Amino acid sequence: MKNIFFLPLKNLKRRKIRSWLTVIGILIGIATVVSLITLGNGLQTAVLSQFEVGSTEILSVQAKGLSGYGAPGSGVTKPLTKDDVKAIEKLSVVEKAFARNIKSVKIEYHNEVKFGMAISIPEEDRNLVYKLIGVKAEKGHLLKEGESNYVFLGHNYLDKTFKKEITPGKDVLIQGKKFTVAGILEKKGSFLFDNIIAVGNDDLDDLIGYGDDVDIIGVKIKDKDLMDKAQEDIEKLMRKRRDVKVGEEDFDIQTPQSILEKINSILGGIQIFIIIIASISIIVGVVGIINTMTTSVLERTKEIGIMKAIGAKNSDIFLQFLVESGMLGLIGGVIGVIIGIIAGYAGVFGINNFVGSSAKINISVPLILLSLAGSFIIGAVSGIAPAMNAAKQNPVEALRK
Repeated sequence: MKNIFFLPLKNLKRRKIRSWLTVIGILIGIATVVSLITLGNGLQTAVLSQFEVGSTEILSVQAKGLSGYGAPGSGVTKPLTKDDVKAIEKLSVVEKAFARNIKSVKIEYHNEVKFGMAISIPEEDRNLVYKLIGVKAEKGHLLKEGESNYVFLGHNYLDKTFKKEITPGKDVLIQGKKFTVAGILEKKGSFLFDNIIAVGNDDLDDLIGYGDDVDIIGVKIKDKDLMDKAQEDIEKLMRKRRDVKVGEEDFDIQTPQSILEKINSILGGIQIFIIIIASISIIVGVVGIINTMTTSVLERTKEIGIMKAIGAKNSDIFLQFLVESGMLGLIGGVIGVIIGIIAGYAGVFGINNFVGSSAKINISVPLILLSLAGSFIIGAVSGIAPAMNAAKQNPVEALRK
């Protein structure tokens, strides 16, 4: 048994260049699978963090049909209105409905000008809104009930947006009007919330002048088990109010579950594509191993004859070449896993920097073990035919050659 593993290692070392060239296909395939699946998991975490899924009892309604560019629900041909908010709130399954507007604004601090997205905060039930969207103040406080001419800012305004640090109590100019910073949010790892400019609804209306138009309607459902019924009731109501038929809706209703399903569907498709690409590389590696082991059998005909002459069985010869081809796959797998993990770390780090998230890399131990076992099995299977040819060698004919 020791020789079954010792002799293949000795032969692989003897043919270093050929061995390394052979494992490249398997190496690339395994590295691709490990790195991109790891990267895909990190991407999923980063993308999910960008969506404001703060509660499972909340859904959002927004108009469709863009007439221009802007934030979600804005720049549409037929916007939602405050009357829509009141009508939705009267439904039996709805606990609370509130209007939200998201507008691009100019913010100035110490003569430095930036542009950001301002989000309206309703004048009433502000604590409920904060709970639903899951925001907390790291410094200072969130807007209090009825508080005007105050704003709270996303975490990035603390030290990443302006050259000078913004702290609670400082004044900033928004659209040329002075506002006092009430607080800075805790970091959420979300591009939207970490760069948010939260302004009272009346204050933002005074700055922008959107009147009765509403970009997004947030709806708090009385119970999460009523989510499907709530969605159906809101769809019926909005069809009637906007005079559209089934299948012709010019509005969109999103639930936390629907958002997750869309994201997972997209990322699932990406991962399938990744596996297909990696499979092509692995097939190339399989062909390389078959070619290498077939050549090895031809080169070592005399060695096979000597081994059989001194008592080696067909099964011994078969196992030696089978293990050797398996080791070629395993070596490629080990190096591929190492490269894949490094590439995965680098990719997740890049995603975090790009979207401002804080996704952590998730190294899947089962994935690594499966990759290593798979690479050995792929190598061994690739070597079955050459190993059988080696085992069938006639010792007399082999020695004569």
